[in-house]
Amino acid sequence: MQRDKWDQRYAAEALVWSVEPNGFVVAETADLSPARALDIASGEGRNAIWLAERGWAVTAVDFSRVAMDKARQLAHARGVEVEWVLDDVTTFEPPRSHFELVLICYLQVPASDRRTVLRHARRGLAAGGTLLYIAHDASNLEHGYGGPKDPAVLCTPAEVVADLPGLDIVKAEVARREVVITDDNGEPRTAVALDTLVRAVRPR
Repeated sequence: MQRDKWDQRYAAEALVWSVEPNGFVVAETADLSPARALDIASGEGRNAIWLAERGWAVTAVDFSRVAMDKARQLAHARGVEVEWVLDDVTTFEPPRSHFELVLICYLQVPASDRRTVLRHARRGLAAGGTLLYIAHDASNLEHGYGGPKDPAVLCTPAEVVADLPGLDIVKAEVARREVVITDDNGEPRTAVALDTLVRAVRPR
């Protein structure tokens, strides 16, 4: 990953991503009681801030100082507290067995880095805690809209499940996500993106 590249991308005044949380995060955490959450590769903080607004004690980790500064400003404007950690998520190691929710949302890295991040995430997950992994699916390259064009940073649900030994898999699927885009005539239309969605729980 290139820190300078992401700092430049986040440098614009406008948010790169929506201020609203990811829809899969909303749906998959609806039945969880707020406790301690870790948002890995938190970007501009939309998911971390949304979780904090719902009572979660959130730690958010990202390596882009520019994104984190924007996240802090947004959290302040929304009146919530988040612990912001500036660090490389491929080397960051959370406290062992500490978090009831670990979220990894659209961290598109090569398989070796993904395995490292997931290994650390598993260690940081408390007994009974939920790990939620969302990413652009490998099938999106040919059959979906948007996302990275480098197959090396895409994955499948089966590959993520293989990286989660010892966890109980609740859900592992290719999920459809509708996005509104502008066509060549300047008119809005709906396209479909394909995402890997894996939800797992650490046994008690």
